[in-house]
Amino acid sequence: MDIYTDTIRDLGPAEKLRLVEQIWDDLAAEGSPLPLPDWAITEAARRRNQMLADPKLGSTDEEVWKRISDKRNG
Repeated sequence: MDIYTDTIRDLGPAEKLRLVEQIWDDLAAEGSPLPLPDWAITEAARRRNQMLADPKLGSTDEEVWKRISDKRNG
């Protein structure tokens, strides 16, 4: 491993999360599109088509937030 990987492994969970947030913020600030591999584009299209064919497969925003809340609160 390299020094950066070893340093990241030594971080605690909160510090790792903060680092990920900083990376995402930096990527968003660049303003250029992120390159996506072909498999990711294919999978996104497959899921989109599946949802358009049967919208009941999806969840409403209320359902999503309820699942998140339920997991947080045990």
